[in-house]
Amino acid sequence: MTSTDTDDITALENTTLNDLLAMDNTYCTRLQIRTKLLNQEHHEVIACNPEAVPAVQELYEWLMGTYLPQRFPSLYRITESGKHLRNHVTDTLIPLHMPNGEEALEILAFVNCFPSGFNTRSKLGQLLADIHAPVPGYAAKLEKSMDRFFANLPVGKIVKRSNWSISTNGELFCLEGNHMSEEEMQRKQEVEDVEDVDLNKSVVRCERQTLHRLPKTGALVFAFKLDSANENKTYQYPLRELRDEGSGQVLAEAIDGLRLGSVPAMTIYKRQVVWGDKVKAFLRGEIDA
Repeated sequence: MTSTDTDDITALENTTLNDLLAMDNTYCTRLQIRTKLLNQEHHEVIACNPEAVPAVQELYEWLMGTYLPQRFPSLYRITESGKHLRNHVTDTLIPLHMPNGEEALEILAFVNCFPSGFNTRSKLGQLLADIHAPVPGYAAKLEKSMDRFFANLPVGKIVKRSNWSISTNGELFCLEGNHMSEEEMQRKQEVEDVEDVDLNKSVVRCERQTLHRLPKTGALVFAFKLDSANENKTYQYPLRELRDEGSGQVLAEAIDGLRLGSVPAMTIYKRQVVWGDKVKAFLRGEIDA
């Protein structure tokens, strides 16, 4: 092998690595987790209503035939036959067309493998207001404006927002336990149920949400992904790590901000009334785990 050949291979490897890092440096490990969940928790993580099949097909064909090979050309390439997309990370061939909606979503991994304390299956087919019914203040403050926003979102506009929450179990796949109702809190108080908070498992979970409208079917695509606050693409930050890097006080103030907002009941819904005091004391260095 000549030095030129070696240089070409090195350049290709570097390009592939750069593309992989640009996309997500946890891609391989998270793909393994998703595959396991699809096998073990299939009913909970994936579903497709029959009326959504055309929209799923439109999204699938755009992602496979246009977005992935153009955005990450060293990771995804359309084969010479023009019938498949080759994933060079997993060395698999993916059909460019998939008539079955559920299979298309499964191939895309466009599934809800990492819910944060709610069961997506229970939300299937519901209206936006019904989905958000447990959220304090939604009906009074947000429902009408959100309905208008969703109805008027034009093709070509992508909306992105980020949020954060505290998870005291650190689990990526979590169907319950991260939210609480006022009735549940009252029951806990009546029986003096004091929940132990394991600070070594507790993390800050960052999530990126995107919304856009498909041009052909007009369907809205809502996606959420565990997001990163830095280029290392870490999605769950251990509390100790944040405290040690000097961000503890800032996070503690942000936690206090939940009760100072326009909907104080968020402190119950997000279970701050359970973990808040202990987490804040830890972040401020007043106690240790």
